[in-house]
Order: sequence, then structure tokens, then C-alpha cells
Amino acid sequence: MEPTRPTQQEQSGQPGPRYRVAVAGASGLIGSALARSLADDGHEVVRLVRRAPRARDEVRWDPARSEVDADGLAGCAAVVNLAGAGIGDHRWSDAYKRELRDSRVRGTETLARAVTALAEPPRVFLCGSAIGYYGDTGERAVDETAPPGEGFLPSMCVEWEAAAAPAHEAGIRTVLARTGLVVARGGGAWGRLFPLFKAGLGGRLGDGRQYWSFISLHDEVAALRHLLDATDLSGPVNLTAPHPRTNREVTAAMGRVLRRPTLFPAPAPALRLVLGEMAGDVLASQRVLPTRLEESGFTFAFPDIEEALRAALD
Repeated sequence: MEPTRPTQQEQSGQPGPRYRVAVAGASGLIGSALARSLADDGHEVVRLVRRAPRARDEVRWDPARSEVDADGLAGCAAVVNLAGAGIGDHRWSDAYKRELRDSRVRGTETLARAVTALAEPPRVFLCGSAIGYYGDTGERAVDETAPPGEGFLPSMCVEWEAAAAPAHEAGIRTVLARTGLVVARGGGAWGRLFPLFKAGLGGRLGDGRQYWSFISLHDEVAALRHLLDATDLSGPVNLTAPHPRTNREVTAAMGRVLRRPTLFPAPAPALRLVLGEMAGDVLASQRVLPTRLEESGFTFAFPDIEEALRAALD
């Protein structure tokens, strides 16, 4: 379990309203942390599951068949969709790329249509997305005003976000959370990096000049909570720390935090051999700024990479 600092709501001393919220992807790294955070603050969390429900807080859905138990969504003030096959779980074969795309697009479209059919629709539909939308930006900093990039991930993100359109068109506040690389011990990219660096086998990837736009798991959850409550926010919002760092800088920070040498760089040709097409995204540079999130008043608890790393390991 990742360490947390008090939320902005807790710091204000105000308990805030309690509400019912449905979460798809509640078993994943981000979804489980969000569900735990909401439940700890007294909110009623409904978890969408692909099997027969085993608990009172579970609701059955089957995104592959575009099916969801709409009765289980009744009374929800918010519906959050964070479901999708893992980007780095497998080599990108044509079949797995279809699974990556379909698990996101079909799931989002299923929930978007379901919430519009409710007698009392939720106040907000919060849909996960990713900074993969922007493609390789090189050294150029981008925010939510930038167009999509080129390649598999940008095209997938475009379709993923477009699948939420029915909710937006029905007048439901629809937010697209474009998340960066989440710094966490228990999963995601850092779930694989930490063991390597702890063993003294870590190093830069490629030339190390590519930007990594990261966010601590604590700030990711706090930002999602912020988006649920920020009634004036809709559309795309970047969930990344305000200071993207190059892979070389991240590697150096990992060495300092873990007190390990970082002498084993992974050359680009070797990454392409091992990872296939996914290597292009590992080596790509994404310098993404959280402009709309900061303008809305959100404050990061761990804005720099070394702080985020220490928080994940504490």
C-alpha cells in the first residue's frame, strides 16, 4: 500500500459530501487505490466485475459483449472507468493490440451508453485515458491543447476518448484523465523497474534523452478525486507531475534513492529486439504538462521525481 499525505479536503478540515460511485477497473493499480481512498472517506464504492458478483458492492458487466447491470449503477453520483488490458503485459502482437484497443473502447462505450439510459444519470463520467495520446513530442512541452500524435497509442487514445461521447452529448460532465507513468511500487512501469534497480541492474534506456512524464500514485488518486469534485472541469485533463524528467535524470534519481549503481544501459537495438513495436513507445519522448489540472487549483504532494520515488518506497 502506497503512503499518503492528507488530501486537500482533509487539510481543509471539511468532511465534504458522501456519494455513491461506480469504478470499473477497481482491481488494477490505480482503480484499487482510488476505490480504497473513496471508501476510507466514507463513500459507497460499487466495483464493476466481469464474473458473477460475490459481494454486495459488486456489479456484473461484460464490456466485450457491451453489457452492464444498469440497476447496479442506479443512484451513482459518479461513474469511473479505468478498465483496460495492460499496455506492458505482453509483446504487441496484432491480436494483443486489438485487445488493448477493444478493452478500452468497448468498455468506455458500454458505460457511456449505460449512464445515459439511467433515470437519474450520474453527475460525472470520469474516463481514463493516457498521455500516449500525444505520441513522441521530443523536447517540445505539450498540454491539453496539443493535437494527437501518430502511431498505435495515439490512434487508440483518440478512439478511447471518442467512445465517451454519448455521455457528453447527453449533458453528463465527462472528464478524460490522460495519465502519465505512475510511480508505484506495486505495479505499472515502476513495478518492474524497482526490482532491477534494487539488484544493481538498472540503467538508462536508449540514449536516455527521452522525457518521462510521471506522477506519483498518491497524486494520481488525489487528482482523480479532484476531477470528481471539480464541477467546472470537463474534457481532457493531463495527470502528470509538473516537472517531466528525462530517462537519464530518472535513472540517476533511482540510483540515489536506492543507493545502487546504474551501470547497465539498455541500447535501443536490444530494446527493439526484446520488446518489438512497444520499444518505440519506451524510447519515445513525452514532455507533458498538467496545465488544466494546476489551473483548477490542484496541488501536487510529490511534484519531483525523487520525492515520488521515495514516497513509493516509504
